[in-house]
Amino acid sequence: MDASIAAQAVALKQVQIQTTAQFAILKKQNEMDQMLIDMVANLAQSAPVPAGQGAQVDKYA
Repeated sequence: MDASIAAQAVALKQVQIQTTAQFAILKKQNEMDQMLIDMVANLAQSAPVPAGQGAQVDKYA
């Protein structure tokens, strides 16, 4: 009886460690994705407007 309780405790601890690792990996992936999104957004905002586009509205077109 004691052996099965010990085996269950070890199994539960393994599941807990695996779940913690999965959450850490997901959190890191989310941080990396957010960094990429921020980098692309900053690059898009800082890029100069191409000649002939976006500087003013052409009301005669």
